[in-house]
Amino acid sequence: MSVAIPEKINVLWFLPTHGDSRYLGTQKGGRPVDLPYLQQVARAADALGYYGVLIPTGRSCEDSWVVASALAPSTERLKFLIAVRPGLQSPTLSARMTATLDRISHGRLLINIVTGGDPKENAGDGFFADHAERYAITDEFLEIYRALLRGETVNHEGPHFRIEDGRLLFPTFQENGPPLYFGGSSPAAVDVAATHIDKYLTWGEPPAQVAEKIATVRRKAEAQGREVSFGIRLHVIVRETNEAAWAEADRLISYLDDSTIAEAQKVFARMDSVGQARMSALHGGRRDKLEISPNLWAGVGLVRGGAGTALVGDPATVAERIDEYRRLGIDSFIFSGYPHLEEAYQFGELVLPLLPTAHPVRGAASISNMGPFGETIAGDHRPGDSGHRAA
Repeated sequence: MSVAIPEKINVLWFLPTHGDSRYLGTQKGGRPVDLPYLQQVARAADALGYYGVLIPTGRSCEDSWVVASALAPSTERLKFLIAVRPGLQSPTLSARMTATLDRISHGRLLINIVTGGDPKENAGDGFFADHAERYAITDEFLEIYRALLRGETVNHEGPHFRIEDGRLLFPTFQENGPPLYFGGSSPAAVDVAATHIDKYLTWGEPPAQVAEKIATVRRKAEAQGREVSFGIRLHVIVRETNEAAWAEADRLISYLDDSTIAEAQKVFARMDSVGQARMSALHGGRRDKLEISPNLWAGVGLVRGGAGTALVGDPATVAERIDEYRRLGIDSFIFSGYPHLEEAYQFGELVLPLLPTAHPVRGAASISNMGPFGETIAGDHRPGDSGHRAA
């Protein structure tokens, strides 16, 4: 099976609606995440030229739909990847919410289908389906939801949903609705992706594991006469030198103690998410083997659920690692870094201009105000571009 290598990629950032900090696993360096702060991160991503932002979901987060609705008027081009939750929402209500936000944002909506991988959290939401049933619900949900977004009238009676005369009176802005993103590593999840999903997402596993996963999903989709594109979710730590980047990775977990790691790993172990199990297996809760592949660091996953790996290095090195994933067939990259405002600029200024993006990014040619840039020297003249440092 030949691998389709995308010529261009889309690069998204992340909105930290579950909190932000300079350090992991401690209150030290934490900062309040309120609407003004989220507006700063979103506006920075918009100005720097990111394709969009992922807004997470779950009880640890502010609600993604409310946040996206609040931020859409504050941005111009930025797209919002937000969660639809089969089992927690009806497909018809979800379709109406989707159509409304897609219209009022003029087509800047992307949908992330999330089944939920923590039984304890699901129980807190009144959702008690086991792993297999959750994916059966998702499969049936998406059959209805996608038909509604296509403008069809739905009459449906199945194991989990009964719909009579389901339809949208106000259509989506994007024809047939926003593209659907989805991640899941179990066989049931792969079947859902192959049947319904536009873009399959993986967390940042080593390239060989990602290649294997892509091949499995692509093969399943082709068997149904469908094509699926691919994305990856990663953190990033980029500095002007590799040494400085690795020092920053060490600093990020410098206040993280063993008891906090152990507590986090217990929470991850109770989950029935295959993807989370794969993330946890990359480091095994140990600090001494965190570089699991060249420049791929698993330190974030010691205490953070979901995406737990980061690309670490100087701009050229990080850009090459990104291109390694692109050559596997990945066309969408969702990045984050701590703290998210500052790191949006670090990555946006140091790496984003090096990438073959399908969307315009901020560069000297796209800025209309006068240059050169940098603080005026002695209040008298503008700095030169030689880059020399004082001895």
